Amino acid sequence: FLILILMSAPLYAGDLQDAQDAVHRQDYKTAYKLLLPLAEQGDVQAQNNLGVMYDQGLGVVKNYQEAVKWYRLAAEQGDAIAQSSLGGMYDEGMGVPQDYQEAVKWYRLAAEKGLHVGQHNLGMMYYMGDGIDQNYKEAFKWLDLAAQQGDAQAQFNLVLMHDQGLGVAQNYQEAAKQYRLAAEQGVPQAQFNLGLMYYSGQGIPQHYSSAHMWLSIAGSNGYKDAATKRTSLEKKMSPSQIVKAQEMARSWKPKKSKSIVEEFKEKVWLK
Repeated sequence: FLILILMSAPLYAGDLQDAQDAVHRQDYKTAYKLLLPLAEQGDVQAQNNLGVMYDQGLGVVKNYQEAVKWYRLAAEQGDAIAQSSLGGMYDEGMGVPQDYQEAVKWYRLAAEKGLHVGQHNLGMMYYMGDGIDQNYKEAFKWLDLAAQQGDAQAQFNLVLMHDQGLGVAQNYQEAAKQYRLAAEQGVPQAQFNLGLMYYSGQGIPQHYSSAHMWLSIAGSNGYKDAATKRTSLEKKMSPSQIVKAQEMARSWKPKKSKSIVEEFKEKVWLK
């Protein structure tokens, strides 16, 4: 996603404000023209955002090599977002040869600065053993830091570790708690798994209406197995329980708690 930071040196404030306005109008070509000279003069935020524009093809022809060029310039100046993005390019082999060790290097720099995306990605590298020795305890550590900032995908990956006892003692109650956090932020697989836990009563009191509700929500969000499980569950439910569950599903809305991540997002131009 495009991240255009509001903060800048006073010398460039006017041009960055004009670029911000252009982004809000989705006039990316104008934004590019304004950002390019700033980036060439070494403005780290402009460099990072040119990387994003080449990465996504916004206002320019998509070009991963150019994206890497600008991400690297910003990353070498210590920009955490650019560091994480550069790590992602190495991770996926986009614009550079795939190199997991380089990906780990850049993810770590971003993670150590507290960027939740970098923390999540570093955690997954430890989890998978890509570019670094597999270490579930280190994976859990970094995923937990990202999850504490409200990163829904980190919360979900963390709960899988609780569920499977990887890097942490197996704990179904904690798994249910973490599934709920991710489910309430709209992660379909977490919604499905929370529904199954309500269905079986594993780690949480058995409650068919709640199970039905979460399976319905997961299905509406595209999780294919949810409908089959819900149909099986309905055979054990009374008509009134089904009606109640349907009403619960209709009234449910994703939780929008104001986390550190949300506060960060308030400082960007385009989310």
